[in-house]
Amino acid sequence: MALETKPVWQFGPYRLDAAERLLQRDGTDVRLPPKTFDLLVALVNSRGRLLEKDELLKQVWPDTFVEESSLAQHVSMLRKALHDGEGGATYIDTVPKRGYRFIAPVSEVTRAGSQDATPEVSGSGIEKARGAGLWIALLAGFAVLLVAMFGIAGVRGWRRGRIAPPAGKVMVVVLPFQNLTGDASQDFFSDGFTEEMITQLGHLDPAHLGVIARTSAMQYRDTKLGVDAIARELGVQYVVEGSVRRSGDRIRISAQLIQARDQTHLWAQNYDREGRDVLDVQGQVASAIAEQIQLKLTPEVASRFARSTPVDLEAYDAYLQGRYFWNRRDRQGLVKAVQYLEEAVAKDPTQPKFQAGLADALAITGSLPDSPIPRPEAMERARAAAKKAIALDEFSAEPHASLGFVEMHYDWNWPAAEKEFRRAIELNSSYATAHHWYAYYLMAMGRQEQSLAEIRLAEQLDPLSLIIQRDVGDMLYFARRYDEAIAQCNKTLERDPHFVLANYLLYMVYAQKKDFSRMDQAFSVVQDSAVEGLPLSGRAIGDALAGRTALARKELQELLRLQAQGKNLADAIADIYTALGDRDKAFQWLDVAYRARIGSLILLKTAPLLDPLRSDPRFAHLLQKMNLS
Repeated sequence: MALETKPVWQFGPYRLDAAERLLQRDGTDVRLPPKTFDLLVALVNSRGRLLEKDELLKQVWPDTFVEESSLAQHVSMLRKALHDGEGGATYIDTVPKRGYRFIAPVSEVTRAGSQDATPEVSGSGIEKARGAGLWIALLAGFAVLLVAMFGIAGVRGWRRGRIAPPAGKVMVVVLPFQNLTGDASQDFFSDGFTEEMITQLGHLDPAHLGVIARTSAMQYRDTKLGVDAIARELGVQYVVEGSVRRSGDRIRISAQLIQARDQTHLWAQNYDREGRDVLDVQGQVASAIAEQIQLKLTPEVASRFARSTPVDLEAYDAYLQGRYFWNRRDRQGLVKAVQYLEEAVAKDPTQPKFQAGLADALAITGSLPDSPIPRPEAMERARAAAKKAIALDEFSAEPHASLGFVEMHYDWNWPAAEKEFRRAIELNSSYATAHHWYAYYLMAMGRQEQSLAEIRLAEQLDPLSLIIQRDVGDMLYFARRYDEAIAQCNKTLERDPHFVLANYLLYMVYAQKKDFSRMDQAFSVVQDSAVEGLPLSGRAIGDALAGRTALARKELQELLRLQAQGKNLADAIADIYTALGDRDKAFQWLDVAYRARIGSLILLKTAPLLDPLRSDPRFAHLLQKMNLS
């Protein structure tokens, strides 16, 4: 085999092409997350040899600190993809407390597909056939190169084909801007600049330009995939990439626009400015891109990008830190997000994006069942911040979406909520969060087909977002399309088998189908995976539906204890009493949930769990009180 030929490996029914980042089983693509694919390459490349955990972590995550638990999760995903371990390990051998070894026989094939003349055989995982030493020697020279080339390489392994863009729109992705400071603590700034560019481009010409959302764009951090491959995976025509360097109060921004079909560099520019001018740089980059792809800007948008908007750099840093923690969407992250965004607003209350960020953080924080800020306080403060942001900049989509969320989730003011969601989408139709929240509004109204269309649009704009993928399943669940919901959950879990919310939704769907063995299996995965994020209602609902009444009542007592301690669990308690067949208690706790304005009640009209109550006049009265009838 000539040295310049890239290896293609065959083992069992699988064919692994490292250069093309492609795994196939009997000619059919097998989808893998990027790091899981990199792990497979590392294991196959060192087949027969024990790879210690530290060595694997360095190969697969060369520039990032990653805990061993992440490695174990990716090994678990890889085993599932390879159907390994169903009758004993066939491909991956685990050496407890040490590492992993690829033990299956492996052959090399040429790119044309013919079998190499000197294949490797690994009967026990250690024994090698004659001539294997030659191939090990040759491949050793490629090992470092392969890791460098394919270490962080996008998502081809898990997604087949091109994502269909929204009809009639040119699509663009902003790849994560590189942090050239050499200081990892400044990653929040380069990440924040990327997110701000995504937002700016989304406002340019919503009718004709779509922008891939942050969650999906960030999957390509440090990727070695080419522009053409990224464009195929995301279904975009243009790619924006660049870098950020900070030194004291100075920033240097480099940006370029690439046409995907022929990888032509249409435009490139460097900006060396004071930090206070960072928003102006973002506007100039957006305007240049608009000119290159011949977008027609409205006078309002053109004026928005033309005006100078200096910003306090310390306040902007606090804002970016707040957005970084808001994007985590967990309780601890939201607490930090509110703190940073309050700091940004305190330093500069006239900056609309700071107010909008604070509104987002407060609205989501106030929606938690164990919110660190009392729900009424969080929602009222979110409303005030959103209205302040809109007063400062009527043409910003984010505060309209945040205000719509408060009107929907807390006020139950349905006409006002829809008005704000539609305005947000009008201003920035690429804002996936607005489509995401609007989908829940539509489901609350019982407009199921519209809701599904809206959440699918959010998925198109943010195709790698786990929570949006999971919530497609949620909409299918509320529409009582249970088999489709199961398929959607499994699609999400292909990317992360330990994603608690997707596993819990699977548990709820099986409970509704009365498939109690699969229900229990799904919950066991939830218990094994949950570090945080496990719904406080636990398994009580499923136990009640399965007739395990004594166990369900025992679990219910724990929820009642937590409720007495100040948790907002009245809706979950009502669900459990409904599953137990105790209508009076169910309505008693629904009334408690109503008076606490718990957000889940917005889905009263469509929630499958509440079907046993719908014939009761008290249910119709509750719908009427919530303006849902």
